[in-house]
Amino acid sequence: MEKVQINSKIEEIVKAHGFFLVDVVLRGDNHLRIIEVYMDGEKGVTAVDCANVSRDLNEAIQTLNLIESNYRLDISSPGVDRPLKFLEQYQKHINRKFEIEYGAEGENKLTAKLAGIDGNDLLFSVKETEYRINFSDIKKAKVLISF
Repeated sequence: MEKVQINSKIEEIVKAHGFFLVDVVLRGDNHLRIIEVYMDGEKGVTAVDCANVSRDLNEAIQTLNLIESNYRLDISSPGVDRPLKFLEQYQKHINRKFEIEYGAEGENKLTAKLAGIDGNDLLFSVKETEYRINFSDIKKAKVLISF
């Protein structure tokens, strides 16, 4: 199994469906390989989207013989417990509260609401104060869920 070849094919198929690849986790052994694919989109990911990508990916794996052992393919959106990695992931989270680490070493921490996006800058607000943080300065950002 060539990890680079599999990742490349996964990314190609995910993009063909209008999404972007967030992460691929390959685990297991030669008896059962487990492939976890996390994808996202500006408007989110539905179960139907996951099923469509899964079907096309299974077909590619078998046609190209990318995995020679038994395997299980899990396709999903990253979920709220995973930090956001791409600027495109933020749009659907406007008006939600975030926990952010930013700065050269991630030394600054902020808990704030995402008020908007201006190019590569994310606009966060805490009460009356607005923070403009360039996406490239964010080391870790996690959506906080409130019930």
